[in-house]
Amino acid sequence: IIADLTSALVLTQLFIFNGSSNSLLNKSASKMIVCLSVAGLLTLTFGTILVVVGPIFINKQIVTNLEISPKNELFYTLWKDIPMPIFMSVYFFNVLNPNEVLQGEKPMVEQKGPYVYREYCKKENITFHENKTVSFQEYRQYHFMRNMSVGGESDIVTIPNMLVLGAAVMLEEMPLAVRMLVSSMFKNFNEGPFLTKTVGELMWGYDSKLVDFLNMYLPGLLPTSGKFGLLADFNNSNTGLFTVFTGQDDITKVHQVDLWNGMKEVNYWRSKQCNMINGTIGEVWPPFLTSESTLSFFSPDACRSMELVYQGQGEVKGIPVFRFVAPKTLFANGLDYAPNEGFCPCRQSGIMNVSSCRNGAPVFISHPHFFNGDPALRDSILGLDPNEDEHGLFIDIHPETGAPLRAAIRLQINLYIKMVEGITETDKISEVVMPIVWFEESAFIDGPVLTTFRTALVVLPAMMKYVQYILLGLGVGSILGAIILQLRKKKNASEKATLLLPDTDQSNSTSERASLLQDTAD
Repeated sequence: IIADLTSALVLTQLFIFNGSSNSLLNKSASKMIVCLSVAGLLTLTFGTILVVVGPIFINKQIVTNLEISPKNELFYTLWKDIPMPIFMSVYFFNVLNPNEVLQGEKPMVEQKGPYVYREYCKKENITFHENKTVSFQEYRQYHFMRNMSVGGESDIVTIPNMLVLGAAVMLEEMPLAVRMLVSSMFKNFNEGPFLTKTVGELMWGYDSKLVDFLNMYLPGLLPTSGKFGLLADFNNSNTGLFTVFTGQDDITKVHQVDLWNGMKEVNYWRSKQCNMINGTIGEVWPPFLTSESTLSFFSPDACRSMELVYQGQGEVKGIPVFRFVAPKTLFANGLDYAPNEGFCPCRQSGIMNVSSCRNGAPVFISHPHFFNGDPALRDSILGLDPNEDEHGLFIDIHPETGAPLRAAIRLQINLYIKMVEGITETDKISEVVMPIVWFEESAFIDGPVLTTFRTALVVLPAMMKYVQYILLGLGVGSILGAIILQLRKKKNASEKATLLLPDTDQSNSTSERASLLQDTAD
């Protein structure tokens, strides 16, 4: 009996002591579990919301900021006065054997260039319309960059005389008497089949008595009313009156051309498809492009719309881009690519006849050095060496915003020449498409604009992504911590309960002693 009472007293004291300590520990652990669970659920929820809502928020901001509106001060200023440096590089094909060409031999040319001009573009006469469109004229100015050029504008170049050799082909179907009269007029004005002039004169115009005569007695026959040059009317000129969609009611239409000089389509070509005015003006495109997208733009200089296709992904100074290039079908003839039939009459694939928008002059455009053209075009000229890196056309564009970060638009002007009876200046010239000059209009993002783009398009999205991962990690970690604490709490409680259970052997021994004492008493 005494032993049983003593044992019970000790067990009671142990129970009271451990129960009091355990109570404090349990309360602290419970609070920690609740805090970790709540914090984990909150951060996990917030991280999940960011994963789902973040891209939607960014896309909404893109849509809002890309609309053409004076309210979007930053973007509107960038749209109105293009801050990216734009350069026009000019490469002439200097004819090395003009006398031999007149005798029917292959022309031999050497490329001279680049002669680089900084191009400044500014939109003026901006008018917003109720149908969510805006009209404007974009003016261009060119400034010669001697430090970026191979030589000065005083460099001498020999090229075919477009006035003489072009007119000869245009007059081929005229009566012989008329052709002979025109030939004598060329001689009177001292105009020969080839010109040797400075780069500046060929670019911006030179004095010609023949041009003055034609403008006086046959006004409108020539595209220029003053000096005659390849770009005589380009400097301080505009590309026509454009009307484009602002994107305020449909962001997928932003920058798309609605009208050019009041027209929905041009009338230079033989099919409705070829006359269509598609795409933008070639500066910015609608956002959210994919690898299935194409880039369409209308070029007044080429008198047509062009479409580029996706080539692959890349980076421009850390900013992800899609590269779009000209397909091989761009200047294919109607036999090789049926949709181009409307641009005919055609010759070999790789050149496009633009005489219908160049006053009937036998002018063709192509990629430089006849890149992607019929090999016969290159074989007829000595000195050509086409390759994609130097002569391919491409645009690197940020797909989410439709903003080009780097571009090179390269086009070549060619003149179709041949011997024409009655015009002695053509002598024995073989029939050939003669390269005259090619242009590269290039632009790239740099300076403060680059910093703004990188911050908005790379840094901020990356920070948001990292915040998402951190919140998700903290949330999962906190919940796991709460689960571990709960499991440890249960384990500790189980161990304490085991300690408080009575010893079985001792109980049995005590019972046996009690039974013996009872028997003795009896």
